[in-house]
Amino acid sequence: MSKYTPEHDSFPLADQSDEKPLDGITVIDAGNLVASPVATGLLADFGADVIKLEHPKYGDGLRQLAPHKDEVPLWWKVTDRNKRCVTLDLSSPEGATVFKDLVAEADVVTENYRPGTMERWGVGYDDLKEVNEGIVMLHISGFGQTGPYSDRPGFGRIAGAMSGMTNLIGESDGPPMTPGYPLADGVSGVFGALGVMVALYYRDLNGGVGQEIDLALFESLFRLLESNPIEYDQLQTVPKRNGNTHEYVAPSSTYETADGQYLTMTASTPSIWERLCRAIDREDMLEDPRFEDNAARVKHSDAVNGAVREWVNERTRKEIEAAFDEHDVAYGFAYDMEDIFNDPHYQQRGSMVRVPDEELGEAVVQDVVPRFSESPGSVDHLGPRMGEHNDEVYGDELGYPETRLEELREAGII
Repeated sequence: MSKYTPEHDSFPLADQSDEKPLDGITVIDAGNLVASPVATGLLADFGADVIKLEHPKYGDGLRQLAPHKDEVPLWWKVTDRNKRCVTLDLSSPEGATVFKDLVAEADVVTENYRPGTMERWGVGYDDLKEVNEGIVMLHISGFGQTGPYSDRPGFGRIAGAMSGMTNLIGESDGPPMTPGYPLADGVSGVFGALGVMVALYYRDLNGGVGQEIDLALFESLFRLLESNPIEYDQLQTVPKRNGNTHEYVAPSSTYETADGQYLTMTASTPSIWERLCRAIDREDMLEDPRFEDNAARVKHSDAVNGAVREWVNERTRKEIEAAFDEHDVAYGFAYDMEDIFNDPHYQQRGSMVRVPDEELGEAVVQDVVPRFSESPGSVDHLGPRMGEHNDEVYGDELGYPETRLEELREAGII
């Protein structure tokens, strides 16, 4: 097997940005696995100095999750890129003391343990505020810091189910489906980074103070449902899963091509509907009263989707691309990762970049999102080894003498 995928060199080497917008912000990531590390990873991409804490014996749980290459954790390499990594047993009294020393010089702390855990270790918000009154503390948990479910353990799959999102995925006559990625954790990471930035803006530009942020996994996904709550409140209707069709737009579905590809498209505006009819040589549908507007097409969804499906089933992907491009139809194909690596748009935009790494040599990963014209972020390095920055952070920056570092190592604190 080759060292890298054949398309590896199709992507540019990552450029390191010299003027990142979050330079000067220090974040202590005391979280584990996905949600908190995703939030801090987004901040690190734009220059925040993120110090990632791991248990000195067990490490972060993400190191144990597949996939691995030669025992190197690949998921870890992406989620914890651009961070400095130190080890610390936060549950011990001495570890809590060290943690407070870190927090005294920081702007933000993030964690995603069950509510009450940080308080039990003596490093809750009230404890940290005593050493740094301006600290912003982000809590991410399955069900939030309050409410009857707050003490329950919570994970992305569970949050997806209870948010209402899972019940919208799948065929109408089949069971609810869960995405193949912990979507609630990823979305909560984005909301977490947003929350941190809003809190810093309030503190630093609006004359405010530090504060706690309470973010629940289920509420992050629930917020994305947009119209579903108001629809139930005002119309007493409960949105249901519809497979690949759409409850409010037709035609809109996923269709299999003659060469086994899956096309997805939607004709959500009159102009796209007209262009679609011309592309599939069915201009007669423009005169059919059953399809005169979107509401009528939704009512006759089976017929209109059936007409598109019949045309797609008889043609290859290349034939469909030619026809749809000629008529300016909005469409896409359901990509797998091989498709993505070979797609010229991904390649020319540099949506992924090659990053040098001591353990892997190089690795292709997603570039920073979004793109800034004046102060872009960058991928400077991938996830470090456990404790790689212990001496730098504890010795050089906190000023711990070597004797104390050795004591902490021998006691299993770092």
